[in-house]
Amino acid sequence: MENELIKLKEIINEIEDVDQETIIEAEKRMISLAKPPNSLGKLEDISIKLAGITGKVKNTINKKLVIIMCSDNGVVEEGVASSPQSVTLAQTINFTKGLTGVAVIAKANNTDLKILDVGINCDFTYSEVIDRKIRKSTSNIAKGSAMTYEEAVKGILIGIEAVCDAKSEGYEILGVGEMGVGNTTTSSSVISALTGARVEDVVGRGAGLTDEGLKKKVSVVKKAIEINRPNKEDPIDVLSKLGGFDIAAMAGVFLGAARYKIPVVIDGFISVVAALIAYRLNNKCRDYMFTSHCSKEIGFILGMKELNLSSILDLNMGLGEGSGCPIAFSVIDTACAVMNNMATFAEAEIDDSYLDKLKKKI
Repeated sequence: MENELIKLKEIINEIEDVDQETIIEAEKRMISLAKPPNSLGKLEDISIKLAGITGKVKNTINKKLVIIMCSDNGVVEEGVASSPQSVTLAQTINFTKGLTGVAVIAKANNTDLKILDVGINCDFTYSEVIDRKIRKSTSNIAKGSAMTYEEAVKGILIGIEAVCDAKSEGYEILGVGEMGVGNTTTSSSVISALTGARVEDVVGRGAGLTDEGLKKKVSVVKKAIEINRPNKEDPIDVLSKLGGFDIAAMAGVFLGAARYKIPVVIDGFISVVAALIAYRLNNKCRDYMFTSHCSKEIGFILGMKELNLSSILDLNMGLGEGSGCPIAFSVIDTACAVMNNMATFAEAEIDDSYLDKLKKKI
C-alpha cells in the first residue's frame, strides 16, 4: 500500500500547468478572425483552452475515446435504487454490443468505447471488458466504509493507467463514463461530505425513484456520513468511506488526463463528482477538463460550481454512462474548425479598425 500511495502522490505532483504562452497566441488569433469579438461564445473559449493543453494554436482531434468504469455498490442493500443490481452487469456487456445509449451516441460521433470492470458483483469473463476488478462490489456505506483507503488508491491508479494506455494507443481526447446501480447515492454522499452541502440539496432521484424512495435515499446518505465521519480535507478518505470503485477509477482518469496532457470531458453527476475529487487532489486538473451536458441530477449543479465550470449543452439528459461526452467531442471539433479554418480580417481583406474600441474592452 505504501508504495502505491507514494506512486499516486508522485503522479499528482507531476501534473503541470497548461501552456499560458500558447493560450495568449490562441487568444490573439481568435481576436483576429473575421467576426465580431466573442460572437462565437463558448466555441472560442473551447479552442483557446484546448490550445493551452496541447501547446498548439491549431488542433485536430482524430481519435476519441470514452472510458467507462463499471462497479457495483453495497449500498443497494438499503433499497436506494430503482433498478436491480443485475443491471450493472447486463449494461456492461451491452456497451460492447453497441446497444446502450452511450454506445449509439458514440458511434454517431466517431468515438470509441473502452469498458473496465473495477468491481462488478460477480465473477465473469468477457473478452471486450477489461478486467481491473478490485473486488466484487463495495461495502454498504450505511454500515461502514465503502472500501479501504488502500482500495481507493488502487482504484485511482487504475484510472490513471487507463489514460496512459489510451495515450499510447493514439487517443487525443477522453470522456469519463460509468455504470453502477446505486452510484448516485455514493456520489451524493461524496459531494455532500466534500463540500459540506446539505444532503437534501444534492440527493436526486437517480434512475427514477418515487417520493418515498427519495426520502429513504436522503436518510441513507445522512446515515452514511454520520457513521463514517469522513475527513473533507482528505479527498481519498472521503472517497474510501462513501464512494465507489467506479468513482475512484474515474477520478484517476481525470488525474491521468492532466498528467499526460490530454483533454478530458465530464459527463453527468457521477462524472462531475469524480472530477471534483481529482480537482481537490490537484487543482491544475480543472484546466484539462471540458464539460458536456447539464445533468438533471440536482447535485450536478453544485459540482460544476465547485469546479467553476459550466455546461456547454443543455439537452435535458440524465442517462449517465458517458453519453454526453461524444456529443461534446463534436462541439470541440467545431471549435477547432473555427480556430483552424476561419479567415482573419487581413485574409478576408477587411479593415477591422472599426472594432478597436470593442477589442480594448475585452
